[in-house]
Amino acid sequence: MVRMEVKLAFPQDRPPLSIISAAKIAGVSVIIDPTLASGSVPTLHFSSGDFIHGVNTILRYIARAASVSSFYGQDDIQAAQVDQWLEYAPLILSGSEFEAACSFLDGYLATRTFLVGYGLSIADIVVWSNLTGTGQRWESLRRSKKYQSLVRWFNSVAADYGDALDEVTSAYVGKRGIGKSPAPSLKEKVLGLKENTSGHEIDLPGAKVGEVCVRFAPEPSGYLHIGHAKAALLNKYFAERYKGRLIVRFDDTNPSKESNEFVENVLKDIETLGVKYDVVTYTSDYFPKLMEMAESLIKQGKAYIDDTPKEQMRSERMDGVESKCRNSTVEENLSLWKEMVNGTTRGTQCCVRGKLDMQDPNKSLRDPVYYRCNPDPHHRVGSKYKVYPTYDFACPFVDALEGVTHALRSSEYHDRNAQYYRILQDMGLRRVEIYEFSRLNMVYTVLSKRKLLWFVQNKMVEDWTDARFPTVQGIVRRGLKIEALIQFILEQGASKNLNLMEWDKLWTINKKIVDPICGRHTAVLKEKRVLLTLSNGPEEPFVQILPRHKKYEGAGKKATTFANRIWLEYADASVISVGEEVTLMDWGNAIIREIKTDNGTITQLVGELHLEGSVKMTKLKLTWLSDIEDLVSLSLVDFDYLINKKKLEEDENFLDNLNPCTRREALALGDPNMRNVKKGEVIQLERKGYYRCDVPFVRSSKPIVLFAISDGRQKSTSIATGA
Repeated sequence: MVRMEVKLAFPQDRPPLSIISAAKIAGVSVIIDPTLASGSVPTLHFSSGDFIHGVNTILRYIARAASVSSFYGQDDIQAAQVDQWLEYAPLILSGSEFEAACSFLDGYLATRTFLVGYGLSIADIVVWSNLTGTGQRWESLRRSKKYQSLVRWFNSVAADYGDALDEVTSAYVGKRGIGKSPAPSLKEKVLGLKENTSGHEIDLPGAKVGEVCVRFAPEPSGYLHIGHAKAALLNKYFAERYKGRLIVRFDDTNPSKESNEFVENVLKDIETLGVKYDVVTYTSDYFPKLMEMAESLIKQGKAYIDDTPKEQMRSERMDGVESKCRNSTVEENLSLWKEMVNGTTRGTQCCVRGKLDMQDPNKSLRDPVYYRCNPDPHHRVGSKYKVYPTYDFACPFVDALEGVTHALRSSEYHDRNAQYYRILQDMGLRRVEIYEFSRLNMVYTVLSKRKLLWFVQNKMVEDWTDARFPTVQGIVRRGLKIEALIQFILEQGASKNLNLMEWDKLWTINKKIVDPICGRHTAVLKEKRVLLTLSNGPEEPFVQILPRHKKYEGAGKKATTFANRIWLEYADASVISVGEEVTLMDWGNAIIREIKTDNGTITQLVGELHLEGSVKMTKLKLTWLSDIEDLVSLSLVDFDYLINKKKLEEDENFLDNLNPCTRREALALGDPNMRNVKKGEVIQLERKGYYRCDVPFVRSSKPIVLFAISDGRQKSTSIATGA
């Protein structure tokens, strides 16, 4: 037995079952430390001060240190097969193809006692742990005797190593899987995602635990949108993984576009995303030092003042033509710099440009602009300054000064990386490593803040929180749970591949979060609703207390009124035949005896209850509401994309692709229990879909406003065709 004592650190709500089980069986003494921050990957710490990261890396170490001779296979081929199972098991046993994976394993184990070779290996422990970690999902299949070879193998491992495995499973696995809570917390569905989805963790080049500093640097010229959320969450991921620092820095270098409103709401969005930061800073904090650096570069001949008109300058940069001002003397440049700083008429005609290389094939290096004049007051410092640095100049400078070790940037800036490093070099500052990730692009969506601002200014939307907007506040108002957004983004990782993502995938994740816990209610569209009179219905209405969610007690109870006059939707009434037996949901069956019409329009139905009838035999399962005074008025709102083209090309104008109808509304009646639905609460309207309450009940004359939430499969059916 290996006599080695190490500490295994991991998040409490995501215990690495396979590592803990493997260590027990391998005889590796491990001190359990479940104190890592949510989202962190497991880390094995040695008394020497060394450590290793990641599930598979730790498992390979345990396999090599094991007292079980076959733990990492008996030869190189078997070791490679073990590695394959380490990568494969988390993928197949944690997703929607769980049963297909079980079927594959059953066939694979039909003629085998172990997954690799002729003895227990780390591969067996990983697959066994992943099955066990699903809780009731695996136990149900195990009892069904559907996969006999897989169950035989599972039981054999459990019997041979029962003491060790029983101790681990009793401590970390409940009926619903890894973790002890009776219902899975939303964090459980998200945390440890990098392990569950790919088996790999993302590495920062040259990063050392405890020495990493990253920054999230939004411009306060709008609210955060889903693209910014990806950047913020990736910075959070790396800061936590490497036990480093995260700086939130507002890149407030353009006073014409920025405001305190945007600062406040960006901070609100960061909090909503669950991003914990160490400090908030502003580029404007460094304006004096930035001006000193600009003046220093002018004195060194590394920058110059240029008064070339804007369009001409752009053309010269494209053609590699040097400016007539490029070789001005230092004295001439300093004189014009003073004019710029004072905001004189002459100064406003000028800008500061870096003297880099006008012939470089990378056009970002062709003397970029460092400083411009701007007479607009700044939201933090007022009218103190008349000149402001560009992002290209300020960003590397402040990164270096604040101790940033790794600057995360989307790959759209790839061509400007060389410029970033060159500017740092000219400034004489230390190197900051750039780490690229792909920009998040969504179908039928514009993410440019300039374009989003157009929608706001032209009253095409309410404001930046409009439910049609891709802003964090907009999609949350639409009904997206922030846990779904986090999962969606982290599933993509820090890939550098450009991708156009479907909203359906995000809403599908969201449905899996809201469906198990949201309360169920009933609504009937007001327009053309049809009264069904039940001839043998209750003489007096009576009330029954029913669960709001049949499978989740935490959703609470609701009072349902049963009466002899009930409302049906016209769409349902129009498909019923005389003599047909239908099911009234949560009540029982009824037989329709008469259908009354006026000029072809159904006006009333007459029927009788047939509660002894089988609900399995009816074709129609209908939602209904008793005709009582307590029904509440509802406004059901459905949304569509703001633009009608899936992907806009670079040369396309978004104004040519505006969707003419992006908001539809229908009035409905709802059950009286909806008076208690709170603002922001997500509910399901039976047979209609999921909704988020935007305006709760205030008084009878004012409708409750419910926003339809996509389920990732189809458009909401809440609003009648043609409405």
